[in-house]
Amino acid sequence: MIDDSLLEDTAEDLFEDAPCGYLSTRMDGTLIKVNRTFETWTGLERAQLLGCRRFQELLAPGARIYHETHYVPLLRMQGEVRGVAVEIVCADGARLPALINSVVRHDDGGHPQVIRTTVFDASDRRRYEQELLRAGRREHEIARRLQQGMLSGELPVADGLEIDVSYRPGVAGLDVGGDWYDAFWLDDGKTVGLVVGDVVGRGIDAAATMGQLRSAVRALASTGLGPAALVEALDRYVRRHGVGRMATLVYAQLGVGSRRLRYAVAGHPPPLFVTPGKDPCLVWDGRSLPLDAYLVSARGRDEGFRELAPGSAVLLYTDGLVETRSRSLDEGMDRLKAEVDAHRDDPVTDLVATVVRTLHGAEHTDDMCLLAARVSA
Repeated sequence: MIDDSLLEDTAEDLFEDAPCGYLSTRMDGTLIKVNRTFETWTGLERAQLLGCRRFQELLAPGARIYHETHYVPLLRMQGEVRGVAVEIVCADGARLPALINSVVRHDDGGHPQVIRTTVFDASDRRRYEQELLRAGRREHEIARRLQQGMLSGELPVADGLEIDVSYRPGVAGLDVGGDWYDAFWLDDGKTVGLVVGDVVGRGIDAAATMGQLRSAVRALASTGLGPAALVEALDRYVRRHGVGRMATLVYAQLGVGSRRLRYAVAGHPPPLFVTPGKDPCLVWDGRSLPLDAYLVSARGRDEGFRELAPGSAVLLYTDGLVETRSRSLDEGMDRLKAEVDAHRDDPVTDLVATVVRTLHGAEHTDDMCLLAARVSA
């Protein structure tokens, strides 16, 4: 049975012992009424507050500035402000995280007289937010290490072959994106596999998907599949395991001695070819849709083929290199061609560094990858 006396709270009891702080102030913030809950939470007694302290004087510096620059103007314009996060400095110097709601009360003539404010203890919320931040940092570090492990392998080395690659994270490295690359020898020892891809999403899920696709590409390449057949097999892998759907990539096989290049592009930006004596050009053959988005037809995935002249180069990249909020994809690809043309005779390492430095500036929020390979006689 419930004690009936507990159900007979007076208005004063409801005010004094409410599960939130109540306070009233004049329009300049001078405190004229506070409840017992507020006293208990802060350790500040009414005698120290009423008539002699302003509410904003109880706030931590950051909250006090926000009070002056946002809270007061909004209160004057709207007559109420809700859900404002502040820190109140308690009697012992500790800070109480709080959420406040305020409303202006007017006299019969419509003139503002009093601000009434409720104060909710947000300590548990603050701890939860901090734990979320810590968990986010842990996840980011795990994803970063996963990605770093995948993108740190040695590049193939051979006479007549130059390869270099650059990867840069977006958003000042605050999150791990979905761009990835790989370069490896095929089993014949004469052909190099080159791949650049972009998976949907960010963070640890994207890093895990990158790892699965990278391993799948290497495993499928070891079976002797050509580019188009490999991408078709990768479609089946994605469909079967439920990872990497709508990811894009370009996969190429470059014969070092023969200078023959076969490639398949699955929804990815087109490769850029640089041939001595000719303007750099984007190639649009060998294209089809992203992984597991392909409309099945009798002919399967498309594949392109080129016989490269000595000194020719091919560049594979992600859209983060060429597209920004202020620059369209078409404009970015035009800039890419111009930069590559201006530095086409540079060593591949210098060419990659120059292109990335020029095109991937401070305005880029997306990660990017650029892989370049050049063959000589």
